[in-house]
Amino acid sequence: MKTTPVTANAHQLTRFGLVNCYLVRETDGFTLIDANLANSHDDILAVAKTLGSPIRRILLTHAHVDHVGSVDALLAKLGPTQVEFTSNARSLPLLQKPPDKSLQPGESNEEIRGGLPGIDARPTRLLTEGELYGSLLVIETPGHIPGHLSFLDQRDGTLYAGDALASLGRVTVSGYPPWFFPNVGTWSKSTAVDTANKLLTFPIERFACGHGAVNTGGIPALRAAIARTTG
Repeated sequence: MKTTPVTANAHQLTRFGLVNCYLVRETDGFTLIDANLANSHDDILAVAKTLGSPIRRILLTHAHVDHVGSVDALLAKLGPTQVEFTSNARSLPLLQKPPDKSLQPGESNEEIRGGLPGIDARPTRLLTEGELYGSLLVIETPGHIPGHLSFLDQRDGTLYAGDALASLGRVTVSGYPPWFFPNVGTWSKSTAVDTANKLLTFPIERFACGHGAVNTGGIPALRAAIARTTG
């Protein structure tokens, strides 16, 4: 698993050159944002040990397979009573086995797509829009999937965007990938664009996405990504 510094506060962990999760340092240890693919747990734990801090929290952006794959194994290794596991209320039915893909009032009437394996663990804390979780501001960013969350580090302006955005060469809005990366998992492209416009109101300096290298283009890069959705 490749490890790349994001800022002084965080590291990106990449498997197979494409799938990212993140260790974000807080005063008591790390918050792990997403849990990568299955069988990534030992590598994630080894990186945290090398960086010298324990994982205290596991925080999900959404329920797709490449973001929840190692949740259960990590909790088993770390001890579920020792680690806070967080998501949000909208993601709970999508995390079930089997997932409940029922849409809720006000959501776009489109099929929820992408691999949803479900997990055995249940979150011990549910986050809401605008909440500050350690150094991370919780932002609801649906579009790729209902219930998607992103997290803005208030210390350095890093947006941990999950799959609301991607950074494969340049920042792209979910549902509008580069030609070499097929759109296989996005639920509602129109909702994703609305979310991208919402993100323009936040002081974002860089994008740390579920796929691709960290992009330091800030708001101008996001504006350009939104402009490409109308091309």
